[in-house]
Amino acid sequence: MSYQTAFVTGASVGIGRAIAITLADQGYRLVLLARREDRLQELQKAIGDDRVHIIACDINDQASLTVQMGEIPDAFSDIDVLVNNAGLALGLETADKAEWSDWQTMIETNCLSLTFLTRQILPGMVERNRGHIINIGSVAGSYPYRGGNVYGATKAFVDQFSINLKTELLGTKVRVTNIMPGLLGNTEFSLVRFHGDQNAADAVYEGFQPLEPEDIADATRWVLSQPEHVNVTRLEVMPTCQAPAGFALSKD
Repeated sequence: MSYQTAFVTGASVGIGRAIAITLADQGYRLVLLARREDRLQELQKAIGDDRVHIIACDINDQASLTVQMGEIPDAFSDIDVLVNNAGLALGLETADKAEWSDWQTMIETNCLSLTFLTRQILPGMVERNRGHIINIGSVAGSYPYRGGNVYGATKAFVDQFSINLKTELLGTKVRVTNIMPGLLGNTEFSLVRFHGDQNAADAVYEGFQPLEPEDIADATRWVLSQPEHVNVTRLEVMPTCQAPAGFALSKD
């Protein structure tokens, strides 16, 4: 598929930034969304001002996002690829000790905002009968772990939403993929999860070689490069040091 314009959320850091750079190298024009305008501007300058349109906005601010979506220049308005990357985990406490505000933020960001943006862009793809929606899910949506509670549930939602989208798009050339990374380093994921506690964030990866953002960017590039008749529905990517843990037992 000769796609030309990609919209990437959470584009200022980590997976989103790596995907933006990879797609720029593939010749895409880019619409990049993130909260931190300074980081978006730095990325825009690195890629080329004429090839990047930035939207500095909290993805959960639907009113502001709607306004800025309406201001996308004509050269960037026919979006071929939507990469729903923005998402987060907050806390690692068990469900009885978790903060409700953390749960609410994860649901709003990982579920509501993802579906909101998809709903804004999908009609144009269907009308043009071309496009690809790539959702960045997680292996946490398939395999539970202690403290994963609502985060894992939001990623299970992403998986179910993805396969339902593909079902409803049957008969069109619009494709849908859920890419599900495992343990991933060199992002702000764990730093955000532990509310800025750098020591706690670093401890997650101590002694392991996790995935890198570039690994998921390369997976995204590969998914997009498949011929028109191929839809990669799910792609699960783990580092070699990680595997599904199996059942847990307690005698208590």
